[in-house]
Amino acid sequence: MNDYIYYYLLAVNILAFVLFGVDKQKARRNKWRIPEKTLILSAVIGGSVGAILGMRFFHHKTRKARFAIGVPVILLVQIGVVCLVQWAMK
Repeated sequence: MNDYIYYYLLAVNILAFVLFGVDKQKARRNKWRIPEKTLILSAVIGGSVGAILGMRFFHHKTRKARFAIGVPVILLVQIGVVCLVQWAMK
């Protein structure tokens, strides 16, 4: 069962990273953009590390507080939840 969690997290983090890259390309070309809600949602569902890496690698959304502060906070909450669950299982 735990293997599925790792595969899920790997996939959702790759997805988040790719979404930030695609949105950056679309921004450069003045094309239809990926909604900010979708980018944030990709972090919330477990892709926060991929979202942070995408923000840094593509230099995208780094000046928007919603992302620059929000995504790392999401990551910290997720780490806290994992720690709490592991502590509760002992």
